[in-house]
Amino acid sequence: MPVAAPLAVPDADREVLRSWVRSPSMPSGLVRRARIVLLAAEGEPNAEIARRLEVSRQTVVTWRGRYRSGGLGGLEDQRRSGRPPMVDEAQVVVRTLQGPPETLGVTHWSSRLLAGELGISNGAVAKVWRKWKIRPWRAETFKFSTDPELEAKVRDVVGPYLAPPNKAVVVCVDEKSQIQALDRTAPMLPVRPGLAERRTHDYVRHGTTTLFSALEVATGRITADACYDRHRSDEFLRFLKTVAKAHPRVKLHVVVDNYATHKHPRVKAWLARNPRITLHFTPTGCSWLNLVEIFFGIITRQAIRRGTFTSVPDLIDAISHYIDAYNQRCRPFSWTKTADEILEHATQHRPKTSFTRH
Repeated sequence: MPVAAPLAVPDADREVLRSWVRSPSMPSGLVRRARIVLLAAEGEPNAEIARRLEVSRQTVVTWRGRYRSGGLGGLEDQRRSGRPPMVDEAQVVVRTLQGPPETLGVTHWSSRLLAGELGISNGAVAKVWRKWKIRPWRAETFKFSTDPELEAKVRDVVGPYLAPPNKAVVVCVDEKSQIQALDRTAPMLPVRPGLAERRTHDYVRHGTTTLFSALEVATGRITADACYDRHRSDEFLRFLKTVAKAHPRVKLHVVVDNYATHKHPRVKAWLARNPRITLHFTPTGCSWLNLVEIFFGIITRQAIRRGTFTSVPDLIDAISHYIDAYNQRCRPFSWTKTADEILEHATQHRPKTSFTRH
């Protein structure tokens, strides 16, 4: 059987076809046609393309011809004869937003459940959802701040971020408590081509530690860190003294959250004896305003969550090693929102004391 000549496909079309193949949202039929054209452009015989893609040889011939005559547009579905299906988009949207009836016993619609209720195809439901950007399967969280001093505290924290005081240092301090030293019951299997790193689902606990960290806003460096067994006012005051030693003879502005230990009488007494140090408290429920929380997320993802530790000292050594390496490559986090922008967005259509993160 004669072999068809390679299909002439311009480089620009190849890039588009490859993007179709990579896209997770592209219809499967269009992805298959893109694969046919790309393989035909490489000179693969029609029979071999059909075998690899598990389609008939005639299908390969058809889509080669459609591309040759119509280009990329020729790969699109053509309008079919007959009356097009009628889908009431408004009905789909309204029923989706109303939620499923209690008789179904489910918390949210799936495309197939709603399609069965409306007597249409689940593909039609999914198409309407994509058009109107409705995602019933997704759920997010929110939290209102009930702090009566919301506005004052937002301005007090954001101000030093955007306009650091002259000849002063701004640091963000917090503790990441209950970090567990977890060891797996069997050695982890490393990543391999086609296989993710694998670990046993069970583990052995070897204790916990609490990481105290101070992030310098101007540089992004962790200028002080310490791990303690507990996180009481004693540990916080001890760490605060460590931060003060790391920044001697300079005015120090420290951003902290509203944890009770940060306001202990002994902490207040020590601050009164050290007037160069000023604490700035984030509003209740708005600890995300503290930039060190970003670092805690980074160290969790990169060093703790997938780590294995045989003891608490082993965990502390790993944390210390990570912070040393992090400081070699760190960069400052850029805060862009002003207090007015945050408050305007936070209080729109809500009580003045409410606050959510977006």
